[in-house]
Amino acid sequence: MKKLLALVLAAVMVLSFAACGGNDAAQTPSTDAPASDAAPADDAAPADDAAPAEDEAPADDGEFNPDNEAGIMIEDVRAQFGPVPKPADGTTLGAVAKQFQNEYWRTLKEGYEEAQAKAAEAGVNITIDVQAAQDENDEQGQLAIVNNMINKQYSALMLSPISDGNLVPGVESALEKNIPCVNVNDGLIKNAPNFVGPKAIQNGELAAEWISNKLGGEGEVAVVIGMPKAFAARQRTEGFKSWMAENAPGITVVAEQNADWDRNKAKELADTWIKNFPDLKAIFCNNDGMALGVVEAVEASGKDILVVGVDGIGEAYDSIRAGKLDATIDSFPFYKAQIATECTLRLMAGQELPRVIWTPQALIDSTNVDTPAAEIINWVPTEYAE
Repeated sequence: MKKLLALVLAAVMVLSFAACGGNDAAQTPSTDAPASDAAPADDAAPADDAAPAEDEAPADDGEFNPDNEAGIMIEDVRAQFGPVPKPADGTTLGAVAKQFQNEYWRTLKEGYEEAQAKAAEAGVNITIDVQAAQDENDEQGQLAIVNNMINKQYSALMLSPISDGNLVPGVESALEKNIPCVNVNDGLIKNAPNFVGPKAIQNGELAAEWISNKLGGEGEVAVVIGMPKAFAARQRTEGFKSWMAENAPGITVVAEQNADWDRNKAKELADTWIKNFPDLKAIFCNNDGMALGVVEAVEASGKDILVVGVDGIGEAYDSIRAGKLDATIDSFPFYKAQIATECTLRLMAGQELPRVIWTPQALIDSTNVDTPAAEIINWVPTEYAE
């Protein structure tokens, strides 16, 4: 009997351990399962190309995307509404850029200053206070500037965000206080009632078409991305890749990686790609700063690789004239700021503008690098009502 009892107890203990082990396995997924057991997303990128979690682009949640809107140009606005109604004397507009180390944002600032000067010439007394964050990673610093303008009860705000979300709380606070907010340039503020800027996806499309024509529709290319959290970086990259896929199947995008708008990072990235892809024929960069870094890498390699940037900064123009940078997509920030100011004043006067006002852009290469910008975009200054 004692032996029988011992055998029964031993069997019960074995069954108990097995039950416990089975329960743990059911609750905790195995980390050793082969990758083939998991169904990957259709557009999943290779692990080594993935951005760090904190830099991942927001998911497409169906919310506002200016590139998906019809939008109209400033010429259409003027035709519909006529001259700009004069605002009250002492009107103060707040304009917030990303940072002033980048020539592009300094040019945008100069455009706002020109808008104020032209208004004064027309007898319109407005002040435009233009400020920027310390750098393009200073999301909280940029928000603090916006909040300070709100506390000072500025008449309206013209905002170019660092990321999709960093100025959303500021816009929410401003709108609660009936301060109009205009999303300016290529950043995205989903709760801003109006957007004034270029169609970012078209930046990439223009670059893709130009590169395809130069390469005869054949060859290997690469893309240097800005910051994954930035709307413009995502749209420019998407525009480039989609245009190539639809119109130039003989061109292959062999590499793409973010360099965070940084010139040195872009140069290092290009150095690596030139070594790893000996047949590389062109590199598209999401901004001119990174493109100029890539140009340095291409020069050092001695290879013939096309380089195209975006922004149209002065240094990019000089590089094109020198036969180094091949092309840039200029969105004319000097005039963009003036268009944004005009639209903001119209909104303050009660004019119901479309949510999206497009600003001009054009591809600049050796054929038109010396053509005045005002001539390229047929610029007409803002006209104020008597």
